[in-house]
Amino acid sequence: MSSPSKRREMDLMKLMMSDYKVEMINDGMQEFFVEFHGPSDSPYHGGVWRIRVELPDAYPYKSPSIGFVNKIYHPNVDDMSGSVCLDVINQTWSPMFDLVNVFEVFLPQLLLYPNPSDPLNGEAAALMMRDRATYEQRVKEYCERYAKPEHIGATPEEEISDEELSQGEYASSDEGMAGQADP
Repeated sequence: MSSPSKRREMDLMKLMMSDYKVEMINDGMQEFFVEFHGPSDSPYHGGVWRIRVELPDAYPYKSPSIGFVNKIYHPNVDDMSGSVCLDVINQTWSPMFDLVNVFEVFLPQLLLYPNPSDPLNGEAAALMMRDRATYEQRVKEYCERYAKPEHIGATPEEEISDEELSQGEYASSDEGMAGQADP
């Protein structure tokens, strides 16, 4: 490729033409969200995450910044910010890699093979090393609570009140149904 901007456009188009749902932020091609599904054969199976991707000006010579928008329980993902600790992306990135590699190889590998000895979430790392079954149960609980298709558009503040919002929605539907009951 003759320039980083052409490579950025090509990689983004390749990602958009794949099976990933991509949502642009603003009008530029440097920031966008990608819908990512947890890999099968893992406790993350069934989870859906909104991943924020930021491409630096020097992309593909410099790695993209990757972060989970909705919560995930994982030793190598910061619980508060969603930042990913991923050596391939952060340290060993090469211009030979592209955005599809991030979503088809790097992130699935991260979820399939967490590294508790290099944690961003110390609690998840400690639990994984101490009690793998309880760790996997916690992962599944997070998937149920934060990683369903209806959660990927919610901000972390909205996620906290999801239960309250759901109860409010059901209450209003119940009232409508109650008004239509036979005498």
